[in-house]
Amino acid sequence: MTRHDPAWLDAQYNNRVRVPDHAAVLARWVRASAFCRAESPAARLDLRYGAGSAETLDLFPAASPDAPVLVFVHGGYWRSLDKSDFSFVAPAFNAAGATVAVPNYGLCPAVSIEDICRQMVRALEWTWRHAAAHGADPRRLAVVGHSAGGHLAAMLLSCRWKQVADDLPPLLVGGALSISGLYDLEPLRHTPFLQPDLRLTPASVARLSPAFFPRPKGRLYTTVGALESDEFLRQNQLIRDVWGPTAVPVCETVPGRNHFDVLESLVDPAGRLHDLALRLVGLR
Repeated sequence: MTRHDPAWLDAQYNNRVRVPDHAAVLARWVRASAFCRAESPAARLDLRYGAGSAETLDLFPAASPDAPVLVFVHGGYWRSLDKSDFSFVAPAFNAAGATVAVPNYGLCPAVSIEDICRQMVRALEWTWRHAAAHGADPRRLAVVGHSAGGHLAAMLLSCRWKQVADDLPPLLVGGALSISGLYDLEPLRHTPFLQPDLRLTPASVARLSPAFFPRPKGRLYTTVGALESDEFLRQNQLIRDVWGPTAVPVCETVPGRNHFDVLESLVDPAGRLHDLALRLVGLR
């Protein structure tokens, strides 16, 4: 099969088909997230970072003052899921001393992936400007993203922040952890179950594929579950090959994990992904 064979691409990129118990995993996330919000009296929910209806974020402050900030960007192929499904990420990092922000964004096809990228820039700008008011240190800010969120994390690492606002630091995001990320969107332009919602064109693929960008000055840790498809494994290695080991010092697979349960390594205090995220904010 060629990389542009529609049936092959659907099989490679449709993770919900590849993981038969994905619905049970998503349901566990929802339950754990609802419990987290109920048990987090300090949480600040639905803080508005922009004027759009989806431009809100949830903030879970650490108990310690001047905590670093970890921004978690959810996945769902830019077209599904919600920040409220991912509150469960916060408690383990709060316990380790990090404040956690979980932004929402508009979903395709109501908005484009380019719109979502701009929303995430606004979310990060808001977080940098308001972190201190919530007891956190904006100088120690990192992004973690899963799947489409991993793509967005790499895009944020590549952002030219001085062009957003003169007073922003050039390395507003000094480090990012991308879990099962996507860096070359050209295959998705040919993937039948995605293209009707994503509406990618050759021009938008060029603008939205971090693998086509210059090497950023910040660090990207790129990871993928060992049980994921050949295409996700290829995407994981691709960004290391293109950006090089200076920009991508970590490029790893997580043993025994698929596209969904790989997040267990992020929220497990003994997990490798948890360790990498804490390293990005200087807590390891």
